[in-house]
Amino acid sequence: MSPFLIAPSKKSLLISHTLCLSLCLMMLATQAFAKTPEDYANILNQSGKQRMLTQKMSKEMLFIAKGINTTQNQTALAQTVALFDKTLNGLVNGDASLKLPAADSKAIIKLLGRVTQLWSEFKPLTIAAAAGEVDIAEIATLNLPLLKNSNTVVRLYEKEARKATGKVSGIVINLAGKQRMLTQKMSKESILIALGHESSENQAKLRSTISLFDRTLKGLKSGNADLELPTNSQPQILAQLAVVEQLWVKLKPTLEAISTGMVTDSDLDVLFKANLPLLKEMNKAVSLFEKTSV
Repeated sequence: MSPFLIAPSKKSLLISHTLCLSLCLMMLATQAFAKTPEDYANILNQSGKQRMLTQKMSKEMLFIAKGINTTQNQTALAQTVALFDKTLNGLVNGDASLKLPAADSKAIIKLLGRVTQLWSEFKPLTIAAAAGEVDIAEIATLNLPLLKNSNTVVRLYEKEARKATGKVSGIVINLAGKQRMLTQKMSKESILIALGHESSENQAKLRSTISLFDRTLKGLKSGNADLELPTNSQPQILAQLAVVEQLWVKLKPTLEAISTGMVTDSDLDVLFKANLPLLKEMNKAVSLFEKTSV
């Protein structure tokens, strides 16, 4: 052996092999937990749906307070609460049935912790409402922080998806998903007006919600630079948006009438019957946007 060549010791070989093994394991772990475009599309859809559920359960509790189809709304409320619970847990810890990976971003984990805290304050209201005891003021106050923070979760996932995939399709899924929430938010605001709770403030909110739904629906179809929405050229999506638009054209005049503060039993009957079909068809549109985004 040349005096200038030093054979590696067993210890150095062991350290080298250990480092290589650790590096390989880290690479495998990174690959295992890397989210695909399909993962991000589903996460944006599911987390976006949480925003809608905050408003849907609020609407259902307020319908109970107003004495409109009480039993039906109590049943629906129980289902909405269970879905919010399941999806929130899935976003935090992962859920195979929802195809949700566990959150791994420090910022998102922290924010989901905040949502969980707010939910622990809001959920008792749903339990009381299911028993017929509805605290209108508390619902009106506590639903908005839950909505706001749930919305921020979606925005953080949208930014993460754009950075990871290089695609901007997350914006479209986000805004299309937000439309589902708006169908329920304007319903909630309508019933608060009917109940006489902060009527003037909720009239202004309702007009704003109507305007945003209108603007975004047009943007999803024809594009809107301010909303960062491209013109849509997908025949199936355009056909589904046309279905949504037909339902919206029928419901919008009733909502505009309610926004003046003149609420009739007929208006509330139209709202009760029309808000869920609008939500259902908008949800179909979101699913189409999700499928075509990857």
